[in-house]
Amino acid sequence: MKDPEENSEQSANAGRGLSRRGFLKGAGITAAGGVLMTSGIAGLADAEAAAPAPDTVGPGRTSVTLKINGDKKKVAIEPRQTLAEVLRIELNLTGTKVVCDRGACSACTVWLDNTPVNSCMTLAIEVGKREITTIEGLAKNGKLHPVQEAFVAHDASMCGFCTPGMVMSCASLLQRNPKPTLDDVKTATSGNLCRCGTYPKVFEATLAAAGIAYSQTQAQAAKG
Repeated sequence: MKDPEENSEQSANAGRGLSRRGFLKGAGITAAGGVLMTSGIAGLADAEAAAPAPDTVGPGRTSVTLKINGDKKKVAIEPRQTLAEVLRIELNLTGTKVVCDRGACSACTVWLDNTPVNSCMTLAIEVGKREITTIEGLAKNGKLHPVQEAFVAHDASMCGFCTPGMVMSCASLLQRNPKPTLDDVKTATSGNLCRCGTYPKVFEATLAAAGIAYSQTQAQAAKG
């Protein structure tokens, strides 16, 4: 049997849609939810406080060890410094050129684990244990890399600013594909900009390094 007081209350509040008992029940639920929410936020704050702080470096210099051309170099760098800046300014490896400084010309190309990258777009602090190879590291035991020799023999350099990046891109191609086609060479150097326009000589030198003759027909097609 229902409580007479509840029946009387329901009748009195039928037009209003909310009884006094219903209001009290709802208020109790809201209060309980508030307690749970408060304890949950407090618990989250406690968990965050107990979590170990993330490793951070900077803004000042921090010491890192870079593996460059087979040697380990310990150097103090700022986290904001690019690999190109560290190579040129901190380590005096000035063979890597900086021209556009925004990843558009590839004059600053070096290898990370034998993969060509734009060093002006790579933070030195993120290199980690990967092997860095610069233009200085291509020659072995005093002997130029075949691509370097071919660039000299075929006069593939004019002002010289794009040349290190071109050589690094072409040498990487021959590592992956020892017998490339002209189109392969064009693709490999498609990101390397030469303001002097010596592309045909670059193509000729790269194919010569691979032992492939560069015909006059190919030369004309390259110019076109």
